[in-house]
Amino acid sequence: MNKADAITLFRTAMVFLVAYLVLIRFNAYATIAIIAIMFILDFVDGYVAKMDLKKGKKLSWYGKRLDVAGDRVTEYVLWILFTFLGIVPLFILFLIVLRHSFADALMGAKGTSSKMKSRLARIFYTSNASRGGIGIVKFITFSYLSWAYITDNFFGRYLLFAYALIGILFVYIMVRGAAEIYEAVK
Repeated sequence: MNKADAITLFRTAMVFLVAYLVLIRFNAYATIAIIAIMFILDFVDGYVAKMDLKKGKKLSWYGKRLDVAGDRVTEYVLWILFTFLGIVPLFILFLIVLRHSFADALMGAKGTSSKMKSRLARIFYTSNASRGGIGIVKFITFSYLSWAYITDNFFGRYLLFAYALIGILFVYIMVRGAAEIYEAVK
């Protein structure tokens, strides 16, 4: 197993620790620090893979799919956690799973999502701005939801802000999914 794959597996396992810490209402700031490390490692595993390619090292045949699987497990665990806690509406979880299932299946059948051909897909899915943006929005949303639950701050403006973040992340995911599906069926 190469370094990038090991990092992917490690960061994926971290989400279960995060879910546990949120459920037991562990220190909010320590939990958010772990979430930050988890999302930073998502960028690190990609960087390590690119550096290995530049050095002429061969990547595992399953590396790209393992990275996507790690992303999905991380995201699903967090969406399920906050749905279970009554914060995220169930229909949001269903739509996210539906989006990921179809987009991943269509792109998997085509090969990879890293080489989008249409301008629309490159802007909304593979550009550095889009990739970085979705990571930042996920980090902010899931960190805020963790903080608000652990500190019992789900009322008034805190609740409205939580729903605004959930809405922004949901729309971002759906737009990226639409670009991915558009590319796959084009």
